[in-house]
Amino acid sequence: MFRFEHPEHLYALALLPVVALFFIAMLYARRRAIRRFGSTQLMQRLMPEMSRYKHTIKFGLLLFALFFLIIGWANPQWGSKKEKVQRRSVDVFLALDISRSMLATDIPPARLERAKRFAQELADALRGERIGLVLFAGNAYLQVPLTTDYAAVNLFLRSANPDMAPTQGTAIGAAINLAERSFEPDNTSHKAMVLISDGENHEEEALEEARIARDNGLLLFTVGVGTAEGSFIPIQDRGRQDYKRDQSGNPVRSRLNEEMLRNIARAGDGVYFNLSSGSEQVIEALQERINNIEKQEFEQRSFSNYESYFQYFIAMAIALLLIEFFISYRRSRFFRDKDIFEV
Repeated sequence: MFRFEHPEHLYALALLPVVALFFIAMLYARRRAIRRFGSTQLMQRLMPEMSRYKHTIKFGLLLFALFFLIIGWANPQWGSKKEKVQRRSVDVFLALDISRSMLATDIPPARLERAKRFAQELADALRGERIGLVLFAGNAYLQVPLTTDYAAVNLFLRSANPDMAPTQGTAIGAAINLAERSFEPDNTSHKAMVLISDGENHEEEALEEARIARDNGLLLFTVGVGTAEGSFIPIQDRGRQDYKRDQSGNPVRSRLNEEMLRNIARAGDGVYFNLSSGSEQVIEALQERINNIEKQEFEQRSFSNYESYFQYFIAMAIALLLIEFFISYRRSRFFRDKDIFEV
């Protein structure tokens, strides 16, 4: 498999036409300057040793040398073989609540921002495991299937926001069900799920989905985001900040539902954590429990042993520069009486 290690350096190739145009303009200006002194025939008699073509030849060598230098700068590489690597890991789905109640600011700067930061730190801490991402509000949405591309997981976590969910709510049961369906069918004991939410769930099927997932070998952990006192939910109304209100017009106070999250974790044979106790402590506890899960083997195919070939292009560039350096502007003896471009 061929690739450039630094493909962004190839943009420098756009300089070559600019340099060529500059040379043509310089050559034209030079000829005009010579014509000011006399006719072409007279100047050829006054400069009998000056070559008519070596300016172009030397410039062509410099242009090719610059081309090879840019290619070498980008470092062309070739994958010498495709390896099959056996890895052992646990499959872990992160489920992040993106409902509007997560915009509450009882945990500064807001529940959702703290939850996203925690999820990114957890994903980094679980490097080596396969990680997937589910976002949920009024329904659940698979954002990243199980992967070892942790950069993709972090990218989707950073961009998560309530506007990504067409319907609002806190469908924890749907999130558990979607994650369970997204695991490989033959994986019955090497999987876990970390559900991050404020627990404002009003659907009883969440407990039932947790029990079903547990019976299928899924270990379910919950992380609560928010406080028991809670806070109002900020919204934008006609360009100004307001708070979500009930039918009576009173601001709605959103509170952390720890009891619901504890019950879900208990039904899923897992543990409940409160993010207010410190993200580092929660991550360490989750790592310890996930590491105790039996790991499964899976095959990962990848190109490896990339060989770099920049040195060949650099060598060609240096050779062309040396050739250009030793070519004089004087007419060669061999071609003194010949026109090599004459048809």
